[in-house]
Amino acid sequence: FSIGFGRPLWRRQGRDGVEYIVAALPLGGYVKMLDEREGPVPATEAPRAFNRQNVRTRMAIVAAGPVFNFLLAIAAYWAVYVIGVTGLRPVIAEPAAPSRAAAAGLRAGEEILRVNGKAMPTWEVLRAELMGLALDSETLTLEIRQPDGEVRLRTLELSGLRVDPEFLFEDLGLFPFQPDIPPILSEVLPGEAAAAAGLQAGDRLLAYNNVPLTSWQQWTAWLRAHPGAAVTLEVQRGAERLRVTVVVGREVLQDGRVRGRFGAGVNVPAELWEGLTTEYRLNGLAALPAAVAQTVQMSGLTLKMLYRMVLGDVSVRNISGPIQIAQVAGYSASAGLAAFLSFIAIVSVSLAVLNLLPVPVLDGGHLLYCIVEAVKGAPLSERVQALGQRIGLALLVTLMGLAFYNDILRLIY
Repeated sequence: FSIGFGRPLWRRQGRDGVEYIVAALPLGGYVKMLDEREGPVPATEAPRAFNRQNVRTRMAIVAAGPVFNFLLAIAAYWAVYVIGVTGLRPVIAEPAAPSRAAAAGLRAGEEILRVNGKAMPTWEVLRAELMGLALDSETLTLEIRQPDGEVRLRTLELSGLRVDPEFLFEDLGLFPFQPDIPPILSEVLPGEAAAAAGLQAGDRLLAYNNVPLTSWQQWTAWLRAHPGAAVTLEVQRGAERLRVTVVVGREVLQDGRVRGRFGAGVNVPAELWEGLTTEYRLNGLAALPAAVAQTVQMSGLTLKMLYRMVLGDVSVRNISGPIQIAQVAGYSASAGLAAFLSFIAIVSVSLAVLNLLPVPVLDGGHLLYCIVEAVKGAPLSERVQALGQRIGLALLVTLMGLAFYNDILRLIY
């Protein structure tokens, strides 16, 4: 068993004869079997060689890795539900006019209680559910609670949507409701558009091009749509009112689109979010079936996304490598134990599903070889297996290269 690849930094042999290694390149790890096809095996060890085991035993050994990935995901989700998850209630912002939500008659301040009869306690649960259902192009029945407390049903049509997560919720028109944030600058980043215009922390934005500003969201929405534009801002600084000209900065996104950049931030008063957050918690007994169901749902979603990626409906930019995984791990750890455990569960499910794909080199490829052997009564020829291994290795290297490429692009942009 090796943690990492390359030159061993630490090596130890257990009493059972298994060798344990920590290697120099911490990009995952691997398990290497005692196998006469891989190299010479002492006569005393030959009965333990992997290639001498029957088909059923070999299938159990190969499947053990993905199975334990699934079990780890279930354990992590169980712990998350027992600890409790704090998230935003699925209260929606005003849907844009051409969106599906607007066509369904949804309005700002309404809360989505159920989707096709399934409870939606938080926005995170709602997002995952909608992503999975959108891949199936379903028509949904939403149970909505209006601001006055009345509960109604709405029908949301999903057919024909762009299913890529980058565009899905834009087409749906579903975004979390945000209370108006006061447009008072809390920080100004050096070298950015706001600093170049002489703006300072504490300045309150009153208007842009004579249009009154009532919230930070109003300003950022206009800003992002006008990269490179020159805009006149009216600003309150203490007892003084100023007029300054800002040349909006430009930010290039991964898909090549350009959006405006201001280079300043605001503080969000905690009291604005009172009543919009909720905690979702289950007892230990109820958490187990919920954890299993969540693992099954995430597995299905991963498979659907991979299939749509092959069809070209979902961009390969959604593939992440070790750099992005390390960054997200850090962010989730800083957000708390429940967030970190959720991240561990998602990574475990992704690894299990990926490893079970019928691609030589991966566990799913070995299982496929075993199934063929069980059906025909004899293993595939070494030539066919070697060819499959080369094809599988080429696919794996291509996938890893794409993941690294995406990670580096994210760092640059």
